[in-house]
Amino acid sequence: PDSSKTMLFNPVAFGHNRLSIIDLSDAANQPYEIDQYSIVFNGEIYNYKEIRTELIELGYSFKTDSDTEVLLRSYIHWGKEALAKFLGMWSFAIWNKFDQTLFCSRDRFGIKPFYYIQTGGRLYFASEVKSLKFSPIFTNDININQLSRSMQLGWISYKNETAFKCIQQLEPGCCLIFKNDCITIEKYWRIEQKEMHFSTTDDLIDTYTNLFKDSLNIHLRSDVQLGATLSGGIDSSSIVSTLIKDFNIHDLKTFSIYYEGENAVDERPFIKEIEKQYQGKFHASFYSPDDSSIVEEFDTISYHCDFPLLGSSPISQYFVMKEISKQGVKVILSGQGADDYLGGYMHTYYRFYGEMLRSMKLITAFKELRLHKKRQELGLNALSKVMMKSLLTSCMSEQSLYRLEYNKYYPSIFKGINDQIISLPKSGFKKVNNFHVHLMNHTSLPSLLHYEDRNSMAFSIESRVPFLDHRLVELGINSKSEDKIHNGYTKYLLREAMRPVLPEVIRKRTDKKGFVTPGEVKWLRGNLSHLLDINYESIPQVNKKNVALTLEQFKKGDNSNSNLVWRIASLNHWLKSI
Repeated sequence: PDSSKTMLFNPVAFGHNRLSIIDLSDAANQPYEIDQYSIVFNGEIYNYKEIRTELIELGYSFKTDSDTEVLLRSYIHWGKEALAKFLGMWSFAIWNKFDQTLFCSRDRFGIKPFYYIQTGGRLYFASEVKSLKFSPIFTNDININQLSRSMQLGWISYKNETAFKCIQQLEPGCCLIFKNDCITIEKYWRIEQKEMHFSTTDDLIDTYTNLFKDSLNIHLRSDVQLGATLSGGIDSSSIVSTLIKDFNIHDLKTFSIYYEGENAVDERPFIKEIEKQYQGKFHASFYSPDDSSIVEEFDTISYHCDFPLLGSSPISQYFVMKEISKQGVKVILSGQGADDYLGGYMHTYYRFYGEMLRSMKLITAFKELRLHKKRQELGLNALSKVMMKSLLTSCMSEQSLYRLEYNKYYPSIFKGINDQIISLPKSGFKKVNNFHVHLMNHTSLPSLLHYEDRNSMAFSIESRVPFLDHRLVELGINSKSEDKIHNGYTKYLLREAMRPVLPEVIRKRTDKKGFVTPGEVKWLRGNLSHLLDINYESIPQVNKKNVALTLEQFKKGDNSNSNLVWRIASLNHWLKSI
């Protein structure tokens, strides 16, 4: 940390480790106080300059240039209504010593974490679970329901649940008020249906493009060096290309990871296309971890994660952050989030065709299916699977689909747990957008943001996600399905918005990759094979027969359940640390 400080305001104690990004002076250190109010704050309010100007016009004066002071003065003036004004990411707690109220809030999408334990009149909260283990009311009883979701579906958390029974997370878009020894949770924001009036698709594309540029503009605010992660995919490439072309930034540092050898994952050819188009206008760094580095760092990566490592891609992300730290960059822009509301995942197709069938748009469904086959180069067998899954999706709710996946996709590794632990309420949207609401709130994004935060903060790096400006999300979520899946492409809205800046070979990519690795298979059959030595006694309610059979099949060369094997191995490793 750039500063570390604790303060006691009986009966409340605040502690803060600061990563200095806006106003680097000591005057902006935290905990920060104004009159009877004290704050600890993790994150950034990107539009703090505009809010500061508004508050000055209302008669307020400022002692710092920090967004922390703007946040606190906004709360003093507007109360919890100030949250609607903020564009940013945050978890914060404000103590009012006069009325003895603790007011806490987490940003709309949970980009920044907020964990807590509460019993009786005692409350402990922190940015990391490992901090709460030191509190006197912590118990390490594990939450079997959540671990079962993790193993079967790959979810780090679910709603307010974590892997520990005693630890909860404040859900995104929520406030926590602690007064008179009681907690009250209030929802201040949710994804809702809004009327969208665009005379043409081009008008929608123009609106998205302008909002995206505005989001990028405020995400650039920093008093320290800024860089970007870069793959050869559409999202991160859109950020980098727009910064160069439209913001005239010619000294941007970008960071990418690649692997060579068997099962190589190497997106450098796509990144080279950006270099060709914008010659000499950014500085690309590439890093390739070897197998020995992965073995050496595995315990550290797991430690920072706090929970079982449910996939291998966070390992790649960790090494990218390590390289960024070595080069002295403290703020990065990441492409996280766009897939979850613009239709970037392949299973969006099933919801799309299901929605078209339910709406009797049969011509549209047939046309898109034909183009889908062409773009993805699907054979008859693969195409028939798409059609079957689409028919299934057309007649089942999201909750039913996830319960089916929970029960059927992998053999269950716990006994006595049924699919009733999954409850996904209807959002009021049609199939595709309802799917995206649940991706954002429950199934996909929470886990991705967890890894984003843990891996970046492990190296004192602030990772910013401009695609998760809530104005962009509201526009994307309320757009028609045909504006997301179109001409056989996913994320059609973004692809068209980025037409002026992206190399065509990237803009028209149809394969989906994230922070990819050579895979769970290679590492578990190689230098991480020791993780397969399972201690069944440490896993409560384990279905030993299913686990043993799954591991035996994997060791004999069957890779069909390799993701589950990785999760079991990671769970076993994590249980040793609690």
